[in-house]
Amino acid sequence: MAEGPRPPHPSQAQGRTRDGATALAGQVALVTGASTGIGRHLVDGLASRGMAVAGLARNGDRLAAAMDEVTAATGARTLAVAADVTDRAAVDDAVARVREELGPVDLLVNNAGLIDAAEEPLWEADPDQWWAVVESHVRGAFLLARAVVPWMVLRNRGRVVDIASGMGVRARPEYSAYSVAKTGLMRMTEALAGALEGLDVRVFDVAPGVVDTPMTRAMPMWQGFTDWTPPELVVELVAAIAAGELDQWSGRFLRAGADDLAVLRATTPDGAARQLRLQPYGDGDPLA
Repeated sequence: MAEGPRPPHPSQAQGRTRDGATALAGQVALVTGASTGIGRHLVDGLASRGMAVAGLARNGDRLAAAMDEVTAATGARTLAVAADVTDRAAVDDAVARVREELGPVDLLVNNAGLIDAAEEPLWEADPDQWWAVVESHVRGAFLLARAVVPWMVLRNRGRVVDIASGMGVRARPEYSAYSVAKTGLMRMTEALAGALEGLDVRVFDVAPGVVDTPMTRAMPMWQGFTDWTPPELVVELVAAIAAGELDQWSGRFLRAGADDLAVLRATTPDGAARQLRLQPYGDGDPLA
């Protein structure tokens, strides 16, 4: 795992700008689900802030076209790596290629994931498609973390962002697979953050809000919806995390478009704030 000289970690960077551009220059990001939607916005936004960005997605042609567009627009180093996030060997090979061609990953964004094929109760769902949704989010993030985090631990620097959802904290019965997947992802984030305590490697849940993407447009529940979360707010939040500005929120849930970055920077959460916990039924609850 030998490596040559690398840029300073974001938390050590000097001359940091508000958008994180100076702090992120020369850093390496790996974004899954990068060819479209939120992932595509993140690739563009991180590249414009000076990061070298590797994009991972299943559709190799669409991904390559997207990454070429980002390079042309930003001048950043990019890399398109076609892989299925649920395929262990493919993920390991993809991460190895990123490391060889761009360098060790400083920021991992687990964004890839499927959605329920139809709005229906779970007993009417196709079992294979239902499970594929859960796998895409939970197994996918697990395999990426398993491949990337050991290198972060070795270098004692890195940030992981798991793209969360409000459905992870309040289940939608018509999207049971997606709700289960996002709740599981939140537990994984907290478990990983706890295992990394004391290291300069941090893990975050970032809910993007309702961004206008092909996925959300395809969901009947958002028909006629117009109050979209600007994707720039998602990028700003992830960039602030990558720049080491929100480290006190590691293992917790943040929401683009609702959370104010200035407030987050100035706030240190206590106890189980922004983490999944049972609510007591009263003062006598034995599990409180």
